[in-house]
Amino acid sequence: MEPSVTLRFRSHTLSLFPHAPISSIDHPHNHLLIPISPKFSSNTTLSVAATAKKKPSIEGVSEELNAMASQNLDFAPSRRRVRAAFTEVHQQLDHFLFKGYERNSRGLEIFCKSWMPESGVPLKAALCFCHGYGSTCTFFFEGIAKRIAASGYGVYAMDYPGFGLSEGLHGYIPNFDDLVDDVIEHFTKIKARPEVRGLPRFILGQSMGGAIALKVHLKEQNTWDGVILVAPMCKIAEGMLPPTALLRVLNLLSKVMPKAKLFPHKDLSALTFREPGKRKVAGYNVISYDHPTRLKTGMELLSATQEIESQLHKVSAPLLILHGAADQVTDPLVSQFLYEKASSKDKTLKIYEGSYHGILEGEPDDRIFAVHNDIISWLDFRCSLK
Repeated sequence: MEPSVTLRFRSHTLSLFPHAPISSIDHPHNHLLIPISPKFSSNTTLSVAATAKKKPSIEGVSEELNAMASQNLDFAPSRRRVRAAFTEVHQQLDHFLFKGYERNSRGLEIFCKSWMPESGVPLKAALCFCHGYGSTCTFFFEGIAKRIAASGYGVYAMDYPGFGLSEGLHGYIPNFDDLVDDVIEHFTKIKARPEVRGLPRFILGQSMGGAIALKVHLKEQNTWDGVILVAPMCKIAEGMLPPTALLRVLNLLSKVMPKAKLFPHKDLSALTFREPGKRKVAGYNVISYDHPTRLKTGMELLSATQEIESQLHKVSAPLLILHGAADQVTDPLVSQFLYEKASSKDKTLKIYEGSYHGILEGEPDDRIFAVHNDIISWLDFRCSLK
């Protein structure tokens, strides 16, 4: 078992903006402008199954790497081979590819990672991150985590079973509560680490990760000092759901062929990334799940949101909710409903006009930095109260 790797980052100032940042940004810390047309090569000889899904071609990489990215990624070994083949690509995108694995109580090997501030900088708190359905705990989150870490926070994340570099059938969630328990198990170990013992603990969830973060909080009411939700999946937007009659059929099919990729599929990248350049960059995250949703997964997500919707009044921790007003994946009106229903005495809702689903990574840089600043400022204030 490899130890989880911790990266340390110092705060630094960059002048990378094609236009001036908005006035609320005092000091952008991190490199979010990523080149979208690098040239890469590969000497790897590849053999791709004829049945593999043909993904859209990734700009700026060799035919060999494109072929590898198009192979079947259902199981973790193939996802790890593809990720390794793209190491050069990711390094040129300013990502650090140190990996750590641990085996959980269900016997699954889980990929996990942590980011810490520069040595000598006092640690303010631990921030545990839950990624979204079409994402991983690395790639875009690398830049976000580095910036938060540079502000004095220990940032911890994992790939869920079946996602990213963790074991499990790709994109398959047979039981949403089991996934939540896997997250609780991992973050319980994090909270017991000597460097964070006695410090405030916060949980941050994006999209599906927002639903997971809420479920974690509802199962552990008194163990978190705050919950941050970014475009949370408290309810799936109406436009993302199939018609009711078809949904009944899909529910029946999920009981006999749960792993089948038959749920109606929309191009989430177009709905997530408002900035076209960042939409192109998303294609380099070759191990993210971008196939049609598996039947059981779809039904579990729907069931989880229905359960969460019925328990919003039980949300009691200090709460920060961030949502794009133009989000068509998760409904910002539901975030408004959560804000109104939550019993938290300390709660804040921020709606970003014109923004899509991916407000952490898919917007123009000034908006991205504004969102990051809002998160860091919220954390700083709550830590100052401890």
